[in-house]
Order: sequence, then C-alpha cells, then structure tokens
Amino acid sequence: MQSLLDPAILFFIFGLAAGALRSNLEIPAQISRFLSLYLLMALGLKGGFALAKTGLTAEVAVGLGAAIVLAFVVPALGYAVLRRFLNGYDAAAIAATYGSVSAVTFITAVQYLDHRSLEYGGHMAAAMALMESPAIIMAVLLANMVRRREASSSPGLASGGLRIGKLLHESLTDGAQLLLLGAMLIGLLSGAAGQAAMQPFAGDLFKGMLAFFLLDMGLLAARNMGELRGRSPWLLAYALVGPLLHAALALALCAALGMVAGNAALLMVLAASASYIAVPAVIRQAIPEANPSIYIGMSLGLTFPFNILLGIPLYVQVAHRVLQ
Repeated sequence: MQSLLDPAILFFIFGLAAGALRSNLEIPAQISRFLSLYLLMALGLKGGFALAKTGLTAEVAVGLGAAIVLAFVVPALGYAVLRRFLNGYDAAAIAATYGSVSAVTFITAVQYLDHRSLEYGGHMAAAMALMESPAIIMAVLLANMVRRREASSSPGLASGGLRIGKLLHESLTDGAQLLLLGAMLIGLLSGAAGQAAMQPFAGDLFKGMLAFFLLDMGLLAARNMGELRGRSPWLLAYALVGPLLHAALALALCAALGMVAGNAALLMVLAASASYIAVPAVIRQAIPEANPSIYIGMSLGLTFPFNILLGIPLYVQVAHRVLQ
C-alpha cells in the first residue's frame, strides 16, 4: 500500500481518474515524446555509471543471457496459448506485444528500487534493450506461417523475408533504443566524473519527469480501457494473469542461474511488461491483419496499470523473499 503513496504513482492514478472522467487534460504529443526520450537517456546514463563501477563481469553476462532467453520463450508460449481462442494474426500480434517490454514500467521499477535503496545491476538497462526485438521477429515469422497456410504461394514467402530484414534494421537502429544504449556507453566511458557532472540532469530531475510522464500514461491508459468492451473474458484474463506467469517464469530462471534479488526483480518486471508504443507501431505495418484495438487495449488498458500499481511491488517483494 505504501508504494501507492509514491508521488509518481499518485500522478498515474490521477491521470487514470482524469481520463475516466473524460477531462480535456492532455499532455501535448511532442512533450510526451521529449519526456520519453529524457527518461531513456537518464536511465542509460545511470546504467553506464553503474557499469563503470562494477565492470563487465560474469554476473552481467548471465543477466543479459537470461533476458535473451525470456525474449524468445515468452512470445512462443504466449502464441501457443492465445492461438486456442484467437486467429493466428491476433495471436501473433498479442504474443509480440507481451513478449516485448515496456520501458516506462522498467523505469518505474528502477525508481522503486532506488527509493528503497535496493541494489541492482546497471546492465539491466541493456537487458531491456535486448528484449525488444526478438518478439517482433517471432511474431512476423508466425504471421508468415499463417499466411502460408492460407495462401501457400511463394511470392508471399519472398515478401516475408524482405519484411523481416527491414524489421531487423529498424529494430537495431530505432532512435529510442539507440539513445538508451548510447547514453549507457557515455556513462560507462565517463565514469564517476561524468556521474557528478550529470547528477542535476540524470538524478535530481528524474523523479519529477517520471511523475509528469506517468500522468500522461494514466490519461492514455484510461482512454484505452474502452477498447476492451465486449472482448472475450479469456483476453482480459490473459492481460492480468499472463504477466504473473511470465514473472514467475523469469523468477524460476533467475533462481536456477543464481542471480541476485534486485536483478531478478527487474527481469521479472521486464518479462511481465507489455509494449504499447514500439511494438504496436511495428506490428501495425508488419501484421495489418491483426486488430490494433485488441493488443493496444490489453497492454495499455489493463496490463500497464496493473504492473504500475500492483505488479512492481509484488515482483520486488517476491524476488527478495525467494532469492535472499
């Protein structure tokens, strides 16, 4: 309950309430974009500064390896479950959305750990970046398999190959992801001196900027909940139960690998989160047969609020109880 009294979380709740009341309160799109880029830059710098202190260790390699494994396993399992009550295109789109990650959910979790002085590795920001692309690639492959079964023509296969190549390029050169990794590299190279110089920007301003951005996310989440009216109860169940199962899978993997509690908690958050910006934007082009109101409504209307309000405290608490 104490976590709900955090100012950033309270601004998110306020945004939910304002959106539900259909207020005309609105954050301009360009400001929202700036806030998103600021948070990614600050997170990258924090991760780089932390890596400068610890160096590239076996713990770093294990954390990144676990992230890559989850990036393939979660969408594969999601598709297998979703295909039982959805067509192949919608199942692939939702599997990609839930197989990828939410940067804002991760950033909120990092702030949650910082506020409670709980230790974690700066390399987990790199883990977040690594987990975004595999789900997209898998979804496109799955959608192409559905198209093959429907049309079974070689031209469809050729265009699918070109599309995957383009998606790979876009995923690896995406501006937000490049900013995150570039800021991490700058933090790593500049070390303690850079951390002191950037403290007012990456440290002092961070909490206020996050609160402002979560206000915007609350407004968006409230307005996307309407997309779920009339949907199958199984979809609503997946949007809430799926994250818990994905987090449990991440915890089991972390326990098997002997990861520390803070890193495990962040990996649970990443596995439980769902993309609502980057992946839906790509999926709209790559799988136009899928219904955007379903995968965006689920991720932003249900899963994101659940993780921000209840999931993050739960994942952190469980990770520290099991692994300490």
